[in-house]
Amino acid sequence: MGSAKSRVRAAYLAGGRAFVLSFASIAGSATLFVLSLLSITFILLGVGLFTTPVLMETVRKHADKRRLLAAAWSDVRIPVPYRPFPKDLRTGFTGQVERTVLMLKDPATWRDLRWLLLDMTAGYVVLVFAFALLVYPVEGLVLAAGLWRVFEDSTYWYGFVPVNSQATGLAAAALGGAVLLAGLWASRPLLRLHFVLARSALSPTPEELAQRIDRLTETRHEAVDTAASELRRIERDLHDGAQARLVAMGMNLGTIEALVEKDPAQAKKLLAMARASSAEALTELRDLVRGIHPPVLAERGLGDAVKALALRMPLASEVTVELPGRADAPVESAAYFAVSETLTNAVKHAGADRIWVDVHHAGGMLRISVTDNGGGGAAVGTGSGLSGIERRLGTFDGVLAVSSPVGGPTMVTMEIPCALS
Repeated sequence: MGSAKSRVRAAYLAGGRAFVLSFASIAGSATLFVLSLLSITFILLGVGLFTTPVLMETVRKHADKRRLLAAAWSDVRIPVPYRPFPKDLRTGFTGQVERTVLMLKDPATWRDLRWLLLDMTAGYVVLVFAFALLVYPVEGLVLAAGLWRVFEDSTYWYGFVPVNSQATGLAAAALGGAVLLAGLWASRPLLRLHFVLARSALSPTPEELAQRIDRLTETRHEAVDTAASELRRIERDLHDGAQARLVAMGMNLGTIEALVEKDPAQAKKLLAMARASSAEALTELRDLVRGIHPPVLAERGLGDAVKALALRMPLASEVTVELPGRADAPVESAAYFAVSETLTNAVKHAGADRIWVDVHHAGGMLRISVTDNGGGGAAVGTGSGLSGIERRLGTFDGVLAVSSPVGGPTMVTMEIPCALS
């Protein structure tokens, strides 16, 4: 009994979702498809250079929303294959032309348009069947309950049943019952079929997947190199810092043993030096541990860790965090150290007196922006540390974008695809 109730509940939930989604398919997809075609056509007139990037971004958000619903409602995974924009994308009219060209060269853009056409036709029809099979039987029951009397002088067709009497009304109810059984069985598969159709249109080609594998292989090698570099740094810091101080402290303690009776005053001085060395060694060890994985990050998550990091900065900072959950520990660690490096760059090189940090999660992406009011001029690959951040994010298929015109301000934006728990 419980299994039957859960099956009915799941079927009507799928039907309700299909009903809501059908409006997005017929209204949203159809509107975006028509506007996108018009905008691309108007590129020759110049107007499309300004409208096409905006519309394509809207289409991508529309498709990303469908990707999220496909994963959440039917466990259908649809990859996100959009090419990132170059870091040195210019602003103004030239930048607008460049952005439009890059979008039109991206195969994912044309797949999105193909999906819009499929979504507003076959995708919409599948959704209509998913909820109509559960709603249509109600009419058969109403006809059997007495509505058939309205059609005594004429014939009303319910499916293939002509309704004009109580007997034909009962036949309509029987047909409605059969349709309802079909709907209870088919609504969830039909909803899944809708998302499978979307996947068939939005998924990248084998060539693009091969390029993605090459990129992941490259970032894996970079991650291995970065990990080896980190291990060497930790070893160097231990050898040159805490280890050296502990060795010196041990030598001082040996000298103190020899002087404690012969020269108490000198022994006291050496004890004070040993105590100072132990305090400095402890501080260095704490800093080293914080550099490996800060305790506040493990205990309280990325948002609080970034806030604590900003509080230690020698300039005014404002941090906004909107995270409904926590990402995986490796992602949080990569994001934390990327923010740390960005803030360090702002303090050392930007000449800023204020920093704004925004951390939020939307559309399956962890997005972090760090803005300062400094002199600008930052770029990836100029020795500013941004190249290291890009490699760190690339390990998780993340991207880094830098906007830093001469004179400022500088905005560093980081995106990492991830889910929150």
